[in-house]
Amino acid sequence: METLCGLFGVSRQAWYEKQKRCQKADLTNTMVLAEVRRLRLDLPSVGAEILHHQLTDFRQQHGIKLGRDKFAKLLRDNGLLIRRRTRRTKTTWSNHPFRKYPNLVKGKKVDAPNELWVSDITYLPLPRGFAYLSLITDAYSRKIVGWALHPTLEMEGPLSALKMALKRNKVSQQLIHHSDRGVQYCCHAYTGLLRKNKIAISMTEQGDPYENALAERVNRTIKEDMLLNRGFISYAAAEEAVQRAIENYNQLRPHRSCGYNTPEQAHRLQGELVKKWRVKKRQQPGKMQQIASIVTA
Repeated sequence: METLCGLFGVSRQAWYEKQKRCQKADLTNTMVLAEVRRLRLDLPSVGAEILHHQLTDFRQQHGIKLGRDKFAKLLRDNGLLIRRRTRRTKTTWSNHPFRKYPNLVKGKKVDAPNELWVSDITYLPLPRGFAYLSLITDAYSRKIVGWALHPTLEMEGPLSALKMALKRNKVSQQLIHHSDRGVQYCCHAYTGLLRKNKIAISMTEQGDPYENALAERVNRTIKEDMLLNRGFISYAAAEEAVQRAIENYNQLRPHRSCGYNTPEQAHRLQGELVKKWRVKKRQQPGKMQQIASIVTA
């Protein structure tokens, strides 16, 4: 060993110290990866930035110094970075005779739960066709306050989600319900239930998806982070997976828009929540302003 060290111009002590550092780094990486796999049992497809935050206490407890970029590289080198897939089917039909309502939430600032609910419909793949998931999300806390899975795009799905939200939450006098202009949200049964509970009705205008950006983002999060975008063997299996996914989303998943609180924690707060997300430079300023008027409210 002394001869080899001499050939490379290093001392034996330096060589042994480097070996110890490498062994310590390997042990640290093994511990971190094991904890990542444990967290993903409940949040199977959560991204690297959220995982890095969730590991804060773990890293402090074990004296591990690991920045966000090195953490992302560690996940990438071990095949644990999530690759996002894009696949869409149309769930909105707005060419109908029902009344369409104006957008009441442009520039609105929300500083308490149950002041603004946003609604949307997404789909889950089945062996033959799709099941359709209706979600109602509280804009302040990002908590899913009502949901329903339905085998068709008829209004029974969104109406069931609304009834759940009304049953489980105390409705404030300032509550606004915001959605797209789909027939499910404009039909008499749905708008009638909103008016009966004295909830103001707001809708997107001119089909701009940015006007319902928060609801669309929650759809993507619940499907990608909770693996609801995979195929299900049956409708019953999809319904069971949805219930488990929403419980984990509400109770376990921190949100950058809520100061890294979970939706359940944020739903018990009031006042402005600290935003932890970063604006991507490649996005156009005009679009960011449109998103900020709804998403950050």
